[in-house]
Amino acid sequence: MPRFLALRTISLLSTSLLLTLGATACSPDKGDAGHTGSAPSAAVLPASLTSQKLNWQPCQAPSTAQGGGAAPGKLPDGTAWECANLKAPLDYAKPAGDTIDLAMIRAKAKAKGDGKRIGSLVFNFGGPGASGVATLPGYPQAARSLHSQYDLVSFDPRGVGNSAGVTCLSDKELDEQRGETPDLAGTAEQNKQTAAACAKKSGKVLPHVGTESAARDMDLMRQVLGDAKLHYFGISYGTKLGGVYAHLFPKHVGRTVLDAVVDPTQDAVQESLGQAKGFQLALDNYLAHCVKTPGTCPYRSPEDGRRRIAQLLAKTGKQPLPTKSGRKLTKEQTVLGIAATLYSKDAWPALSVSLSDAEQGSGDNLLKLADSYLSRDDKGHYSNTESASTAINCADTKRRATPKEVQARLPEFRKASPVFGELTATGLLGCTGWPVTGKADTPEVSAPGAAPIVVIGNAGDPATPVAGARKMAEKLGKGVGKLLTVKGEGHGMYGVNQCATKAVNRHLLDGKVPADGTVCS
Repeated sequence: MPRFLALRTISLLSTSLLLTLGATACSPDKGDAGHTGSAPSAAVLPASLTSQKLNWQPCQAPSTAQGGGAAPGKLPDGTAWECANLKAPLDYAKPAGDTIDLAMIRAKAKAKGDGKRIGSLVFNFGGPGASGVATLPGYPQAARSLHSQYDLVSFDPRGVGNSAGVTCLSDKELDEQRGETPDLAGTAEQNKQTAAACAKKSGKVLPHVGTESAARDMDLMRQVLGDAKLHYFGISYGTKLGGVYAHLFPKHVGRTVLDAVVDPTQDAVQESLGQAKGFQLALDNYLAHCVKTPGTCPYRSPEDGRRRIAQLLAKTGKQPLPTKSGRKLTKEQTVLGIAATLYSKDAWPALSVSLSDAEQGSGDNLLKLADSYLSRDDKGHYSNTESASTAINCADTKRRATPKEVQARLPEFRKASPVFGELTATGLLGCTGWPVTGKADTPEVSAPGAAPIVVIGNAGDPATPVAGARKMAEKLGKGVGKLLTVKGEGHGMYGVNQCATKAVNRHLLDGKVPADGTVCS
């Protein structure tokens, strides 16, 4: 169920919700193409790829697959965004074979005063499934603080957006599917049908969209951009991608930050269970805060809130709520709408309004929130985020759960979270019928000899619990992973927590690594 969404802004406008989404991402991330021992060598890439010249042009408006919207405006200092396509091997085992185009975006550095350009800083905003091309222009903190010495760069990973984007179901088919509430067997059958549609429309690319291939894309990108080292900022799923890159190319690791960190030691079940607990903790924290703000909170106490949310879920499970659009708010969409607001404390007021409206019989606001979570715009068009997320996760993980296995796990998940447990457990069926065999249960991220990597975890993170940051720092290796923890709320701390933001800027701009074990309040 929960996706590793990195950036969300949800604000209240009159009585309706205006949703502006940054990075997305997606269903529970489920492991990667792992390796044992030293990183495997890849076939040598032809010069036609490593020496290619990118044709940078003014960026057009994001495509529907990327999430839509307007063409990016200029940065405050007048720098324009530029876009280009990077050619990469479809299959890195056959580097001279077929190629795919990877969509990229950049804003060239404008050094100020005595500042000198350091190089390119490559961002991945999470998912898997987030379009970096659509997201980077809306990441204002990076534009203000880091643009002085870096070309700001991002990309659509393979299978995402305009980079050989995976396509499966039509908008109408997705609406029909999400308006249903099947049991576990029905969900598995539904997933088989989706997998067949993905294979029919995107079968050629499906075997080659895993995290290891994306990491190799980043090293090709590094070479084409002319950088000796890859300076990298990964958020959410982007931390897993960064860890895999460090394992494959430890000598090429530059100044690197991993924020809202995926636990590289957990398999799909452990990770999904951790997310259920994380979202429940975030909801409980919301309720504790809510009742301290009388006049805006619909609940008398946290216990009252938990009871009434349970009643709302039971009600929508039996009879979906009406909306002005004519669509219905199902139980699953209610859960997703709640989850969408737990990525940022700034969204908690919107959650209060949405839950209050739902209790009064209107599902409009919660459905808008669920739509934002599922990357559906107000015209009914979906980006390819969900399809890409499934394709990448299923290429990465070996696990293929059955309805019987999930049924046996349901009590454990419901105990972990009365609100999110059931849907999170159901998400384990996401790769049912998938036409590609997955690689491993967990990713390999050990990176002996790599430069120090700053690893940020937040105690109140719903999607990537703070324990994952500790594990990532440990697995990167002694002297490599430098752990910084934050006592806060939300998913992703850069630009949110002043202490963490300052530490990141000092590392990226000045090369000063925070002490391992640093704690920010």
